[in-house]
Amino acid sequence: MAAAASTAAFSTGALGLASGASAQAKSEITISRQPGILYMPLHVIEKYKLIEKHAETLGLKGLSVKWLSFSNGGAQQDALISGNVDLVNTGTGQLLLLWDRTKGGIKGIVASSALPLKLVSRDPRIKTLNDLGPTDKIAVPTVKTSTQAILLQMAAAKMFGPDQYAKFDPNTVQMGHPDGFIALKNASHEVRSHFAAPPFDYYELKEVADAHVVINSAEIIGGPLSQGQFFTTTKFADQNPKVIEAVRKAAEEAKAFIETNLADAIEAYREINNDKTSAEVLKDLLGQPGMMEWNLYPQGTMKFAAHLNKVGTLKTMPASWKDYYLPIAHDLPGN
Repeated sequence: MAAAASTAAFSTGALGLASGASAQAKSEITISRQPGILYMPLHVIEKYKLIEKHAETLGLKGLSVKWLSFSNGGAQQDALISGNVDLVNTGTGQLLLLWDRTKGGIKGIVASSALPLKLVSRDPRIKTLNDLGPTDKIAVPTVKTSTQAILLQMAAAKMFGPDQYAKFDPNTVQMGHPDGFIALKNASHEVRSHFAAPPFDYYELKEVADAHVVINSAEIIGGPLSQGQFFTTTKFADQNPKVIEAVRKAAEEAKAFIETNLADAIEAYREINNDKTSAEVLKDLLGQPGMMEWNLYPQGTMKFAAHLNKVGTLKTMPASWKDYYLPIAHDLPGN
């Protein structure tokens, strides 16, 4: 999403927050996510109707959940603030920016994954970020505001100084992960690098000639980083406390299900994403380092906030992660 589009979206956000999907307690809710295996807990939740199950246990009978897929977090944030969806599940950058620009009107519920992101390139010349030239293009889900775009800003600030944090911004091109994968497979495409989320990085390394990892998210931020978390408007949360509780309980059950029934979780992912990749390949993918991080507590988010505040993107520096997460998560550890 370009900066101008982002500003326009936020300028109309107050209307969406006041009169959109969160205006009253609901019997049907809509949740959005992006494609990819890092959303596996959501695939389990959807297939086994875990939100509906826990809502009924909590006394909320007949709740219906509709799932939508968006190509990037920018589209999700627009849908949330306009009232077209009730909850989204996407990256830390989107949560922080929405929390800040709505003055606390949007907050997290629980995290769902902290799988590593990898910058993959098929250009043999690009071995490190230092090798990027002004014409080298990197596919990211949303320019400037996606987790990948912000990670590149954090890396640039470390490499060249805080005032040079935007050095790699002109290199980024907005593409959904499936399109980034297609671009890398096309030897004539100008986009030769993709800051990918799983499983697309894994596929690229297996299928694209000369593909290699330039850097990963853990190297940039110094540990795991929450890539997926549920968040919503505080109005919706206030009007629908049982839904919020059901989402947490569903996330807890999905995490335990993946850890104890991995084969069935893989099938849920394959079915909902219409992914024809064999279960054996997906099991190997999930056996890679860092690929079973399904914790409900936020990880690495305050480092993200500190960077965004330092460069002026985040106007308010939170005192802790609990400032931008609802009380439903405050008993958890987090950072």
